[in-house]
Formats: sequence, structure tokens, C-alpha cells
Amino acid sequence: MQIKLMFGLCLFAGLSLQAQVSFTKIQEGPVATIAGDSRSCNFVDVNGDGRDDIFISNGPSGGQNNRLFLNNGDGTFSTAPASDIVQDGSPSDGATFADADNDGSLDAYVVTWYGHTNYYYHNDGSGVFSLQDNPGLTGLGTFSETASWGDFDNDGLLDLYVTNSGGNRRNLLYHNEGNGLLAPWTTGAWVTDAYTSRSVQWTDINGDGALDLFVANEENQYNNLYLNNGEQNFTRTELAPLTTIARSSTGSSWADIDNDGDFDLFVANYANQNNQLYFNNGDGSFSAVTDGPVVTDGGYSFGSIFGDIDNDGDLDLFVANGFGPVSGVDNFLYLNNGDGTFERDEASIPGLHTQCSYGCAWGDIDNDGFLDLVVANCKGTGQSQIPSSLYHNQGNGHHWLKVRLSGVASNRSGIGAKVRVKAMINGVAVWQVREISAQDGYNCQSSLTAHFGMGDAVHADSLLVEWPSGLRDTLLMLPTDTLFHITESMTSSAVERLMPEGKLRLYPNPGQGMAALEWEGLPAGPACISLYSMDGRRLFCREERLHGGQQRYGLDLGPYQPGMYVVKVACGGSFATLKFIKE
Repeated sequence: MQIKLMFGLCLFAGLSLQAQVSFTKIQEGPVATIAGDSRSCNFVDVNGDGRDDIFISNGPSGGQNNRLFLNNGDGTFSTAPASDIVQDGSPSDGATFADADNDGSLDAYVVTWYGHTNYYYHNDGSGVFSLQDNPGLTGLGTFSETASWGDFDNDGLLDLYVTNSGGNRRNLLYHNEGNGLLAPWTTGAWVTDAYTSRSVQWTDINGDGALDLFVANEENQYNNLYLNNGEQNFTRTELAPLTTIARSSTGSSWADIDNDGDFDLFVANYANQNNQLYFNNGDGSFSAVTDGPVVTDGGYSFGSIFGDIDNDGDLDLFVANGFGPVSGVDNFLYLNNGDGTFERDEASIPGLHTQCSYGCAWGDIDNDGFLDLVVANCKGTGQSQIPSSLYHNQGNGHHWLKVRLSGVASNRSGIGAKVRVKAMINGVAVWQVREISAQDGYNCQSSLTAHFGMGDAVHADSLLVEWPSGLRDTLLMLPTDTLFHITESMTSSAVERLMPEGKLRLYPNPGQGMAALEWEGLPAGPACISLYSMDGRRLFCREERLHGGQQRYGLDLGPYQPGMYVVKVACGGSFATLKFIKE
């Protein structure tokens, strides 16, 4: 485990703490004015500028081009230049974005219905997408609903799962072989079961470090849980009550709603059936919530997303509804009371009554630390196409913390990583956790940047990243109201052994000019002392011979620009790393 101590400027410390928030519906710009029969919405940074862009898929039976809107950095958006991803003219449904080839840019997989082909797009890094001809991945006539990236064998390469509700109704799994090749997986219940599947969630349900699969099925079928046994194999598992109650389910969202460290479950249901909420008991079992508005409001629910909209330290819930009465439906917003119970909020977001909504997503369009909302609107029988809805969160005096990950041994997007943050909020020590995911609910993908509401906390005591590779990074004493970009531990091999904590020191830190680097506990023998930038580039490497005891080395910081760096000492399969600041 890497331990890092970080200090920074605490912003907004003087603001008054007011919990209530309100949203403003954005009325101008292409997102709010271009009509479509929309399905999926994704908050994703497609051009690597640190801003959440918006992708909207469109899916009428006759086909319609999808839309990509680039964030201008001031809370407004522009239509992206033409590229393959917005020119296929197909009846698109779900979409999922992640760095499939670990080249530093988000690629995309967009599924279609009505027997059309699905599409795999490569991103050139600037937000321009080109269609990839991948046999077995894009050449099939499908009735697909959603797809999601996840690394089920933790080899650092993202695999892909696709749900189908028509045709032979068998879902699809593709294993990432590297070099841009995704190969169909042909055996196992997770690809041979034939249900009317709407959506899929990769999540580590039992906390063993391997991503499991939860598939939501409609037409009053049971939902499916496939537990990952860690050997490139899943076991279909019956787990009451998650898989023993038949409903017309469309989506699921996993999140820690009571801040007890494990992931609870919300299931969205259609046909005016009540939605479902389950608490994770922490012992492999789940308990159904039987009262409260979340499970008694009925609805025609599709998209569902958890997010802390008021930055008070607990997760709230938004649910999109559609294909109900011609007169329209109400979307649902539920505020968390702090104990995992919820209250319906009909005032904070204007225009919750709509004709028909599908997907929804949280993102921070102006990087102010408060979650904004986009909702994909569609049309039912007798209705006309309308634009999607974009809402700006006006914020309050609460603090926040955001984390953006870059995997090294793990996949570059950090999909499947868990980020845990501890802070004193209102005088109580609170641990929060987020799991990085490429799909949430039905046709939803919120920002890959993990967002934490921090209440009145001006710093976080601890931040722990649990990477899919099994590595861990820990940061201490972090200022809130800050975005942290964390690169996975600078290991040259996944089998290297981390030496005991606290055995590597550099002083002064921060510093400039010459610094003293000391270590102990490394074995005798040839060693490499390396210096890395925060984007993973090795800037310096010097061979030294260690004598096995305490040792000191002079490190010249003079040639390097001010900023944060990582120094690494490696010898005989053991290593130690330390972050430092060059003034």
C-alpha cells in the first residue's frame, strides 16, 4: 500500500452551510434545443480536457443520428464536429464509454435494436470517433438494450457485456484480448441464458475484488445474479430476495446509501410496478425495504442514478420514468435522510413532469463541485420528439471532493476501482465509497470522476483507492473543494512486493534544489532510483547498489518544473514509492 500525506489550499471555508439546493433548467444551447427520440445519456470527457461532455443516443425505429455535445468550459455546450459516432443513422439504444485500448482516451460502444448491428468506436483522443470493424463484435443483427465495460478477470483490459431483449435474447460477453481485439465468449450461463434482459451492472457485490454481474429482466421475469469466481467463470446464483421476485425490471443501481462500506441495490420497474430497494447486510445477504416513497411510488421507471446532490455526505436518488400515460409521467427525486431512508423532493428540480424519459446521468458541467443532471427524453405513442433536459445545480455552502483515476496495472479508466473517503462531517466520522462504473441504471452513464459531498468538512482524513489490480493507494489530510487526479501505484510489475510502510523518506518536502532521500529495509544488491511525473512518465533513472541497511541518496530537484512527482526505489523485487512536491 502506498501512503501519501498531502496538504493544499482549503477553498470556500468561510461559506455558510445551507443544505438545500435548487436546479435551474438550461433553456439555451444545443442540448436544450435539439429534439430527438432519445435513449441513453452519458457524461464523459471525450477530448481529455477535464470537462464532462454529453453523449445522447437516439432510437426511433427508422433510425436517427446520435448527438455529441462538447463542454465549452463555462457551462455551455457546442455540437461536436461530425464523426462516425454521430452519423450512423441507426435506432440506437444504450451506450458505454471507457478506454478499451488503454491509450488514454475514451472509446465507445453503442447498441441498437430492431435487428440492426451494434457499433464499436475508437477515439483518436480529440473526441473524433471512427467505427471499428471487429468481427463478432459489430457484425451481428441484435435487439440490444444496454452495454457496459468491466474487467472481469482483472488483467488490465476492459471486457464488454451486452444485454438483449429480442431475437434469441441471449446476452453477449466479449473478452478483451488486447490490441483492440474483443473476442466473443461462448460458454456459460451468463451468455446462454435467454431472458428479456434490459440492463447490466458490473459491481463487486461480495467484496472479493472481482466484478460480478447483475442483469435486470423485464416481462415479469426474475433478475439474474452471476457471481465471479475469479477463474474467468461466473456462477448463476439465486439470492433471495434479489433474484426471487419476478417483476418487469428495466435497470439497477448499486451504491452505498447508508455509508456502511458495502453496496446496496435499487431496481427500477416498469408497468406501474413499485420499484425495489435492498440493503446489503454485509454478510452476503440483502434485506428488502418495504415502506417509504422509493418503494411505494409506482411508476414507469427506466434510468436510475445515485449521487449526492446537496453535498451533505449521503447519496440521493434520481429515477427517470417513461412510456406511461399519453399525458406524461413524473420523474422522481429522492433525498437521503442520512440513514439510508429517503424523502420525495418535488421542488428542487423544475419540470419533473415530462412526456417520457429514459436515461439520466450526473456530471459537473462547470467543475464547481456540485452535481448537474442530464435526462434523455423520448416519445411514446401520440407524442412528439422533444429535446433532452439539462439542469444546473446552484449549489450551497457544503464542501466537496472529486477524484479522477488513471490506472497503470489496472485498466486506464479505473473501471471497477473503489474510492473510499473518510472525514468528520457534522462531528461524526463518516466513510463514503464510490465504485467507478461505465454504466448505471438503464441507459445511464454518470461521470467517471468520483464525487463526494463533504458537508462541513474542510479536509478529508483519508482517501483510499482499491484498484482492480489489487494495489492500493492511500492519501492523508486532503483539502476539500479540490479535484485529485490519482495515478495507480508506480509499480513496474504486478508481482513486485511493497516494502514496509514508512521506510522511504525525502526531505525537505516540499523542496527545491538538493533533497535527501533515505530508505531502509530494502535488500542488498543492484537497485534503480526513478523519478516519475504524475502522468506516469519516467523522467530519471539511476542505477545504485544497496548494502541492505539504512542508506541516503542526494536527489537534485533543480532540473524539474514545480509540481508533484513520485520517486521510486526498487531492488530485488521489492520497491518503495513516495510523492513529493517541487516548489
